[in-house]
Amino acid sequence: MSETTILSPENCSNMADVRAGVDATDIALVALLARRFAYMDAAARIKDDRDTVRDEARKAQVIANAKAEAERLGAPAATIEDIWEGLVEASIAHEFARWDEMHR
Repeated sequence: MSETTILSPENCSNMADVRAGVDATDIALVALLARRFAYMDAAARIKDDRDTVRDEARKAQVIANAKAEAERLGAPAATIEDIWEGLVEASIAHEFARWDEMHR
């Protein structure tokens, strides 16, 4: 395996292959999370009222969507649900902080 070749999980034959795949996936996930938090920045900029930052109905929908997608993909849905709970709460906290910075 070359340094730039990332194998699919089913084609990994040793731990170096697995680790390379995990590391590449982590880099991609961080990039996607950075993009997600940029959307939280946009929400903070767009929302006129701080009280609209927390939206429990939207939170529940986002978590349910992630859980359903995990189920569709055969990933551990309960684990994804837990991760998304933390992600959404972190996103809300980030949006509150950005809202406060932008609307002083």
